[in-house]
Amino acid sequence: MPMSQSSYHLDAHCEAILEEYREHLPEFRETAEQVYGKLKKVFDEAGLVVASIEYRVKTEKSLAGKLELKGAKYATLADITDILGLRVITFYSDDVDKVASAVDRLFSVDWENSVDKRKLHEIDSFGYMSLHYICSMKGFPYRFEIQMRTVLQHAWANMNHDTGYKSGVEVPRGYLRNLNRLAGMLELADEQFSLIRNELTDYRRRVQALVASGNLAEVPLDGDTFRSYLSLGPFDILNRRIAAVNQAEIQEVNLMNYVSVFKLLKCKTLGDIDRIIKDNSEAAYQIACYQIGLTDLDIISSSVGPQDVCIAYVLRSGAGKMGLKYLFDELNGESDSNETMAEFLLEETKDLPFMNKQ
Repeated sequence: MPMSQSSYHLDAHCEAILEEYREHLPEFRETAEQVYGKLKKVFDEAGLVVASIEYRVKTEKSLAGKLELKGAKYATLADITDILGLRVITFYSDDVDKVASAVDRLFSVDWENSVDKRKLHEIDSFGYMSLHYICSMKGFPYRFEIQMRTVLQHAWANMNHDTGYKSGVEVPRGYLRNLNRLAGMLELADEQFSLIRNELTDYRRRVQALVASGNLAEVPLDGDTFRSYLSLGPFDILNRRIAAVNQAEIQEVNLMNYVSVFKLLKCKTLGDIDRIIKDNSEAAYQIACYQIGLTDLDIISSSVGPQDVCIAYVLRSGAGKMGLKYLFDELNGESDSNETMAEFLLEETKDLPFMNKQ
């Protein structure tokens, strides 16, 4: 139940504003859901990942407290712009501007009353560096606030709130100094996270260009480069040859676990992998034909090609049973059965044509 007028200590003017709030509270709540939905949709469509989107409608008690303190400055409820408030928290500082651009496209922004607190340069301002937009939306007669800040800025603001900093209580200089040092560290971390992400993005673009141009010997082997390499379909021809043995369907699976496998085979660059594939594809085909040629298997995994390439490489290099065991350990996890499987495969493949050419 709402508190009575007398409990709030409001004059008639402020009580009228509070009554207007009560009448329109369902609209505020409905609009909160709509604004949240619009933001989430545009972020998803843009591929923009944010830490969270929060929203709240000011409670009656909170609004009454605001009116008790400074109700005279508001002519109507429409003059209070934070009844409905949303906060978008990003992982990276440069994503704040992307969020702001999206907000500008979705809603009408009251630039005169919006504030970019990032332009403040006080030594203790880090936790208050949010971007605050006062917005309006067609069909809703009241303005609302959208705050945009990073995870670290949000954490800092919450820590300050919990410790009472900026609350009007004098903070001892020792504590104040430590708080300001921490603020500087967090601000630097915010900048570095964005810088590192941008550098990684540039690196991936360079790698993709090198892979696309065929300069594989210049590309070091890691998760990002191997993913780009897989986009070229380096095992497709071999897999199609193997599938044709039984007119089988190829089921695509994730091959990223082969990064560690090729590292086990001493590959340093994508060029090393490319050479292994070219040198061992025929042997891998022979192994696959032996394994499935007398079966009625009509579905094969896209991992058959890379697995048999690696098996062929190990066998042709003379690494023998233990080399195969280490390969299976990497592929399947360490197990006593891997040695048994390696011993069986070594025996079964010894008479294949590629082994007789050793």
